[in-house]
Amino acid sequence: MKRVLLKLSGEALAGDKKMGFDEPTVIKVAQQVKQLSDAGIEIGIVIGGGNFWRGRSSENIDRTKADQIGMLATVMNCIYVSEIFRSVGMMTQVLTPFECGSFTKLFSKDRANKYFSRGIVTFFAGGTGHPYFSTDTATVLRAIEIEADVILLAKSIDGVYDSDPKSNPDAKKYEEISIQEVIDKRLGVVDLAASILCMENKMPLLVFGLNEENSIVNTVNGVFNGTKVTV
Repeated sequence: MKRVLLKLSGEALAGDKKMGFDEPTVIKVAQQVKQLSDAGIEIGIVIGGGNFWRGRSSENIDRTKADQIGMLATVMNCIYVSEIFRSVGMMTQVLTPFECGSFTKLFSKDRANKYFSRGIVTFFAGGTGHPYFSTDTATVLRAIEIEADVILLAKSIDGVYDSDPKSNPDAKKYEEISIQEVIDKRLGVVDLAASILCMENKMPLLVFGLNEENSIVNTVNGVFNGTKVTV
């Protein structure tokens, strides 16, 4: 793998607190990403906003506004996590699809490639910049644009199951599954729009648990306990 896109769930970064950040968890992620960066792998990162905002569950807020708040939640996440990454010795930049003053830089493929060529870990914040598109869709879109080899999907559960393992103790985990089967069975690895994008653009996914010891480095090095989603 030369270039990967790592998707971190906001909830996973919150740890047991479920909201905000669990700093020891974020530092562990940073130390793992540094190992990959030091090995010459180019790393893009997308972070969900679920540790701050679940606006779609509100019946009182317009969907467009709720999604805009969600986009800003991902910007906050990326600025925070990028600073933790800097504290362990990495260079970082945050790109957004809309202007955020001096907080971030505006996304373009050329700018992202320039950062990658300099060994800078690049965060893609703010989703797609449009409502009705999740951070899943933004993840796949950015992975395709930057021509990543694979999407690393670091979640609070350790792979893809045939039903929700939190509510069904007998849920079966897949070691490997095609994106077509994910779509047909509505398994919700990523949402439907993101799944279709993966399928049409042949973008594979590796789904694993963020909370497992050294799981990001192990996944890149082929020591993998999660689910491989093939295209």
